[in-house]
Amino acid sequence: MKITDTIEQVLKNKGDRQVLSIDPEQTVYEAIQKLSDYDIGALLVLSGGRLVGIFSERDYARKGVLMGHASKDTPVREIMTRSVVSVTPRHTVDECLTMMTQHHFRHLPVIEGETVAGLVSIGDLVKWTISGQAHAIEALEGYIAGTYPA
Repeated sequence: MKITDTIEQVLKNKGDRQVLSIDPEQTVYEAIQKLSDYDIGALLVLSGGRLVGIFSERDYARKGVLMGHASKDTPVREIMTRSVVSVTPRHTVDECLTMMTQHHFRHLPVIEGETVAGLVSIGDLVKWTISGQAHAIEALEGYIAGTYPA
């Protein structure tokens, strides 16, 4: 597991490829409930199967609560992030980490053509990177001890 690995590899490793989403006309309350039910921090906003935005806890806090929008009366489309940066399955872990750091977001949709192929979080990518480092450390320790390859 290296930072030069593709996002496709990360998605395959994640196992559950279910992408949780919400319709832009659903209420913010419904979105927050779904975030809570699945213990996640963001939902893709899909209309007719196409990505039209992303809704995160940050959107709720900054554009909902602070702006005085009632969650049960406000449609997701009013406070979602519309300009969504996305990647393809061929992007690397390193490229995605760089994008996320530069743009200050924690969730990145993965798009293949017009289809949503998945969603990766900063946590997914950090976990991938740490796992790769652990493997490298084990290999180096084995090399030093003279047991590599085992």
